[in-house]
Amino acid sequence: MEEKTAIASLAALAQPMRLRIFRALVGAGPGGMTPGALSAMLDVAASTLSFHLKELTHSGLVTQERESRNLIYRPSIDQMNGLLGYLTAHCCQGMACDITVPRGCKT
Repeated sequence: MEEKTAIASLAALAQPMRLRIFRALVGAGPGGMTPGALSAMLDVAASTLSFHLKELTHSGLVTQERESRNLIYRPSIDQMNGLLGYLTAHCCQGMACDITVPRGCKT
């Protein structure tokens, strides 16, 4: 991942509502969610949600796909993993790290 891409991804997540939206989409997994479901889940107005989804899509962290009459938003797991890899690429100066994975997370 290039630095410019990492900065765009981090900037997109540096806003509370966008972080909540992204976490909700990650929780939904590859099935994704419709804007209506996201709006109801997060108790956010449709216009506000639309603005934040556009920013997340522009950053590459979220993809949008039309299925019949619905828009489905999905997390870009590859982009998320790329960002995590970029952030940890030089961890511990090349030495083995003893990183603890929080309970409930899978490695």
